[in-house]
Amino acid sequence: MSQDNIILMIVGGVFIVIGLILAIWGKREEKSYYNNLSTRPGDTREFMEHWPSRQQPGALKLGGWIALAIGVVTLFTGGILFLLG
Repeated sequence: MSQDNIILMIVGGVFIVIGLILAIWGKREEKSYYNNLSTRPGDTREFMEHWPSRQQPGALKLGGWIALAIGVVTLFTGGILFLLG
């Protein structure tokens, strides 16, 4: 039983958790932004056209999905190496 494989699986798990947190945070941030925008009078153009675009929620969601993918691959690799070793 190699500690390197266990560490690799732990790192993969951490990446999965971070990815899920970022994806959920980005989704909530985007929803909150557009809900607040829809309640303000006179801002329907920005709400309907999504212009100017707000980059932060999209970046959070994308970063979350990337971290999630890295975590799954790392966890899978560590699990395979653990089983083979």
